[in-house]
Amino acid sequence: MLKKETLSKLNIHKYMQFSIKTKGFNDIIDITDRISEIVEKSKVKEGFCLISCPGSTGGLTTIEAEPNLIEDFKEFLEKLVPSNRSYRHDQTWGDRNASSHIRSALIKPFLTVPIENGRLVLGTWQQIVFVDFDYRPREREIKLKIIKE
Repeated sequence: MLKKETLSKLNIHKYMQFSIKTKGFNDIIDITDRISEIVEKSKVKEGFCLISCPGSTGGLTTIEAEPNLIEDFKEFLEKLVPSNRSYRHDQTWGDRNASSHIRSALIKPFLTVPIENGRLVLGTWQQIVFVDFDYRPREREIKLKIIKE
């Protein structure tokens, strides 16, 4: 738990959001440029960018967004949490998206990236991506809180 004096030093500088349209079915969308642009416009030099997508069938992570690696990642997710098997949750609601919820629980619908010198701290080949695990196209809201140190 953060101490009170540490919390008082944190300053939520900006709260922004943007929408993205997805295709569903493990659609992976590189959102690095949009987030970088928002961070740069915020003028925050040192701090953190908290990124989230409310919901339980999407995920945020970092990866090298190279097409073959993206396909490898999708195949890995399918092997780890197969979409074509029966899950108890599917019996509850009849919507056959239990695998989407499980994948979201593993990947997480939020991500924190440090900001140094006014820029996101990412490796050369590291991009921020949103993954839509649901089985249908959706419009998703990506929300950002930029915390100034």
